[in-house]
Amino acid sequence: MNCALLSVAQMSEADRLTMAAGTPGSLLMQRAGEAVAREVARRWTRPRPITVLCGPGNNGGDGFVAAIALAQSGWPVRVALLGELRTLRGDAQLYAKRWSGGIEPLSAQVIEGAELVVDALFGSGLSRPLDAQAVDTLALATRRGVPLIAVDVPSGVMGDSGESLGAAAAVCTVTFAGKKPGHLLLPGRELCGDTVVADIGILPSVLESLSLDTWENDPALWLAQLPRPHPSINKYTRGHALLYGGYPMTGASRMAARAAARIGAGLTTIAVPEMAFAIYAAALTSIMVQPLKHADDLARLLSDHRYTAFSIGPGAGVNAATRARALAMLATATPVLLDADAISVFAQSPDELFHAIRGPCVMTPHDGEFERIFDTAGDKLTRARRAARRSGAVIVLKGPDTVIAAPDGRAIINSNAPPTLATAGSGDVLGGLILGLLAQGMDAFPAAAAAVWMHGAAASDFGPGLLAEDLPDLVPAVLRRWTST
Repeated sequence: MNCALLSVAQMSEADRLTMAAGTPGSLLMQRAGEAVAREVARRWTRPRPITVLCGPGNNGGDGFVAAIALAQSGWPVRVALLGELRTLRGDAQLYAKRWSGGIEPLSAQVIEGAELVVDALFGSGLSRPLDAQAVDTLALATRRGVPLIAVDVPSGVMGDSGESLGAAAAVCTVTFAGKKPGHLLLPGRELCGDTVVADIGILPSVLESLSLDTWENDPALWLAQLPRPHPSINKYTRGHALLYGGYPMTGASRMAARAAARIGAGLTTIAVPEMAFAIYAAALTSIMVQPLKHADDLARLLSDHRYTAFSIGPGAGVNAATRARALAMLATATPVLLDADAISVFAQSPDELFHAIRGPCVMTPHDGEFERIFDTAGDKLTRARRAARRSGAVIVLKGPDTVIAAPDGRAIINSNAPPTLATAGSGDVLGGLILGLLAQGMDAFPAAAAAVWMHGAAASDFGPGLLAEDLPDLVPAVLRRWTST
């Protein structure tokens, strides 16, 4: 599907297999460079002075093709090359020889007079810091406000991780066949600007053969599994979510409960300490509040098979009681959502948590909570995958570039979260959305992905001034868009 993400190695293999099937590499390069030229002409309809910066590999070859196409369309084109012309190989050398204009050595001077710059220095496979010449040239363009158009990725962005090795920000990036993780993971996503995917003729059968396991979050991934009301259902068959509500921090679990109900759970109950009952009961109407008067009250609730999903964490407190309650929920093998304090409380004994997971489980840590129980080495996608594999849970590593990772290695990167979600309590609402979908019987991995996407869509619908408590009431409009067909 078109939301699949390609690693750098998979993109190289796709090129190789396409060429083995009969498409010359020179044709793939021609299509790539011409796609860059078309995007430039589409965005800036009037020809203007443009400098094309070419590197020593195939990315530079794409740049030469773009330069040829733009010059043929009447654009004043200046070309600069990092390295020696004689060192170019294969198809890159072929198109460099077809360029009839001058080729200057790369230096900051080639930016003089340019109104646009094409960055075709290095592609997504770069694994070392940029040369000083490249850094200085790109930095000068940035200082002067000259828009950069990147080929594949902005030079210095790592395609598999989004990490920067000295990249300058582009206003637009043209990549080929499919996006890579680095187009979505920060800081890569911001450095890429608008990412445009161009079709250069990579065969669909080739992509299908690559065993792709990473995707950009999109309704196409989970819409078929999203619970939909039908005439024969009732509130009991729509699932019953049970949350533990903390005290004195009561707002987080109340927002989570409302989110679970808004996304479709037929019944939602919060179990709370008896001293907090009045606070919760006064603030909630359709959400049921169950006071925990005796030590075994929560155990009694957990043994009731009418509850179809559990959640604990927001406002629960980092203490022995929270640890015991989380372990008791996991022991039921019923789907469980763990967040906030229910993650942090296992900082000294993460293996105790992992060994307790017997059924579907989703954890939703932010970076601080994540580092308390998981290995933080590597990029965000690698960290999330490793955590999911180690714990046996679906991991939702939150942030502007949230990663959802399954224990079997599948991963989804979310890209629709607006910056307005950086507000207190928005993560609690996300946990409630996931809980509501789990309660309705949705599998953990697609449930997490769907909730993350709808969370972002709801925030985008609202715009500036968003508060976390606004989010649950925005969910029905998002659901209407995707369940009315």
